[in-house]
Amino acid sequence: MLSLENLQEFTKKFQTNEKNVIREYIQHLCLANLYKNKESEDLLFKGGTSLRFIYQSPRFSEDLDFTGRFWRFNQIEDLFLRTLTEIEKIGIKISFKEAKPTTGGYLGLIHYDFLDFKEDMKFEVSLRKNKKIEGELTTLISDFTIPYTLIHLAPKELVNEKIQALINRGKPRDYYDLYFLLRHPALNRFVDKRRLKRTLDNLNKEQIDFKRELSVLLPVMHQMILKNFKEILRKEIEKHL
Repeated sequence: MLSLENLQEFTKKFQTNEKNVIREYIQHLCLANLYKNKESEDLLFKGGTSLRFIYQSPRFSEDLDFTGRFWRFNQIEDLFLRTLTEIEKIGIKISFKEAKPTTGGYLGLIHYDFLDFKEDMKFEVSLRKNKKIEGELTTLISDFTIPYTLIHLAPKELVNEKIQALINRGKPRDYYDLYFLLRHPALNRFVDKRRLKRTLDNLNKEQIDFKRELSVLLPVMHQMILKNFKEILRKEIEKHL
């Protein structure tokens, strides 16, 4: 289990705050225990946290996102309850604060109390009952757990979903994820140029305070680009059009 001494070491190593380190520790525990269950093979990990854990994005992520194949709500709830129970066994206070079905899937809020940090973390499952979705197996090696294997969205689908999230909501973190995708040699080939042009048009129209949100989610060494991030991103997009 993560100790206070370990926490201080990782805070320096990752060049971030204690809150981000503890959240990432909890995320790894959730995933490692979740994917011990056979049923989880139809739960595909995705989103910003998958970009960080699988493709080494510098950005810390606040949520856990999944796509579910052929699931019912009670099955999802049962699987996550079992996952939290396993985490509790190592001495971490963790529980559901809220959990409910939504029109497109399932939304939950996990509360954890660890090393005097009391935080909430959202997890969301998007259900795709009538669509064949490709997944891939990856073994994750982290500083927090023994290696574990999970199943995640295939790169093309992951990139498509991230671009759609950017178009739909346009948060600073979505624009940063686009910047990361464009610079990643294994992912940038899946970025659709027509949708990329649309994101450039949106970027040019909007006034966004990138530094306010991203400075707490990026390691110190990656914050230099935030001074002129809009122009840096614009040039990166134009290189791929």
